[in-house]
This record gives sequence, structure tokens and C-alpha cells, in this order.
Amino acid sequence: MLLDSILGLFSRDMGIDLGTANTLVLLKDKGIIINEPSVVAVQNERYGKQRIIAVGAEAKEMLGRTPGDIEAVRPMKDGVIADFDMTEKMIRYFIEKTHKRRFFVSPRIIISVPYGLTQVERKAVRESAMIAGAREVYLIEEPMAAAIGAGLPVNEARGSLVVDIGGGTTEIGVISLGGIISAKSVRVAGDKIDASIVNYVKEKYSLLISERAAEEIKIKIGTAVQQQKDLTYTVKGKDQISGLLSSVDLTSEDVREAIKDSIREIADALKFVLESIQPEVAADIVENGVVLTGGGALIRGLDKYLSDTVKLPVFVADEPLLCVANGTGKALEEIKSLKQAAND
Repeated sequence: MLLDSILGLFSRDMGIDLGTANTLVLLKDKGIIINEPSVVAVQNERYGKQRIIAVGAEAKEMLGRTPGDIEAVRPMKDGVIADFDMTEKMIRYFIEKTHKRRFFVSPRIIISVPYGLTQVERKAVRESAMIAGAREVYLIEEPMAAAIGAGLPVNEARGSLVVDIGGGTTEIGVISLGGIISAKSVRVAGDKIDASIVNYVKEKYSLLISERAAEEIKIKIGTAVQQQKDLTYTVKGKDQISGLLSSVDLTSEDVREAIKDSIREIADALKFVLESIQPEVAADIVENGVVLTGGGALIRGLDKYLSDTVKLPVFVADEPLLCVANGTGKALEEIKSLKQAAND
């Protein structure tokens, strides 16, 4: 206990939103200090060895642009670890960057994870963080972290409903009295929406584009419902027929058509959760509405689309991209009273 107290004086407790698309790192009492893509660039050397040459934003710039001996890897897939070794190296990089490699003492870390992760998957997350240099590792489920970060009254005896649309998964949770009483995780989120745009442009315009280009299209002109004025965007790629470089002018209507199946799946998951809750909790949700967090919450008109589908008020949280990370930070501050959220 004494040693733990001494270590606590010199280490900085951290919250990590270990996302499929981006990793956010929050320091206790300092706020979010890192927000970078979850990408690692490695150089393949002799005898099967790999040397890390970039992590985060620098590595993402290399996606699709690397020579034969360099590979840009996304170690997280659908919210879970797809490459254990690369995830451990990525977490270590963020820990060392946070502490600036000076007087490094292993920190205590809370990491957000998708709802319903298996014990094997939870163990993989914990082990990655411990090997990377953590002193203690706690896991908090993303619906809870998102709700805390959005400022919802998670400890009160009333139901709050959050829909967190990340890169790999959409996490839907109903929270009351500090616990999740109903939830669903679906592997339909930003990455699948981007892939649907890639496929749509390929099928309709015979143009091959990257997922990075699709993400840009989604951000620039993506809409879930008809807007007063259609937006347009010129996307460049390779003509599938001629093999030559070409470009196409896309509209918001194109994007709506491309992503309609993905957002319908999210709406169906939300309806499933609503159908599973008790009448008392349902009354709370009718009164308080649904809160959207995560990058997907920024798709124009998605709040209206979901509201029209479930016949409830739907709101976008303040700073939706930061809600999960901020939630891990608040959980650090109240770790003793959030034992139901942090699973050690």
C-alpha cells in the first residue's frame, strides 16, 4: 500500500479511448492531451523482424502510400484488438509520449472497451496495457464512458440512453444508478459507412477510391436526411474500366443512398434496446430523450433520422468526439464510486 501510494505521487493516471479509428489519451487533472489515429507504420526487416517507424497521425499519412517493405497497420478492428503486438506497441508509444519519457513511472489506466466484449478480448486489452507499462488497468464499457462524458446523470435513479457511434462499433446503452441495465453493440459505425461509400462510388461511377477519400466525402457532404440544399464534392480516383485517373462530382443524395443501409442498422439496434427496457425506464427516456456521441453523431441530420424512426427526441452531445475520453477521465476521478463501470 505504501509503495502504491509513493508510485501514485509520481505517475500520472490516464484514461484511454482505444478506438478503431482514433485513440484519445486523457491525463488526470490535465484533460485530453493526445488525439491521434490508431495506426502503426512498421518496416519489415530481415528474419521476419519489424521496426516501428511511425505511430498515429504520421502513420496514417502513410496508408496506401508505402513502399514494399513498409506497412501501415490498424491494430484495432471493430472495437477489438486485431493485432496484439501492434496494439501493445501503440499503447506504449502513447504512454511514453504522454510522460515525455522523463522520470517514467507506470501509470494507472482506465481503457474504454465495447459493450459485451468476451473475457478473452478483455484479457487481451488488459495484457496489452500492462505489457506497455501500465501499473494497474481498469476497463470501462463505452456506453457508460460516453454517458459520463456527455454529462448524463448516470448515478441517479432514472434512465439515460446514449448512442455512441465510433469507428468500429456503435454502442447503445441505457444507464441508471451507476450501471448499464440494457445495451447492444453492433459492428456498424464509421468504418462500415466509409466502406459503403467506397462500394457505392465503385458500382455507380466505376471509380475506385480509398477509404480515406470516403471518410472525407462523409465529413464534407454526408447527410442522413434530405437537406434544404444538396452539397457537392469532387472525388478523385482511378477509373475501373480504363485504368486512368479520373474524378466525379458527388452530391449529398449520393451519400444518403450509399449509407442508408448502415444507418438503418443503427436505428434497428436502437429500437431493439428500447423494446427491452422496463416501463419505468421507458418513461424516463421519453422525457429525457436519446443522446448521440462519437464521430458518427456529426453526420448531418442523423439525429432527425433517428428521432423520426423511434419517435423520441434525439440530441447530439456537446463535443461528441470527446465524450468517451472525457468519461474515462471522470471515472478516474471517481474510481471508488464507479466500481460497476470499471471492471478490474
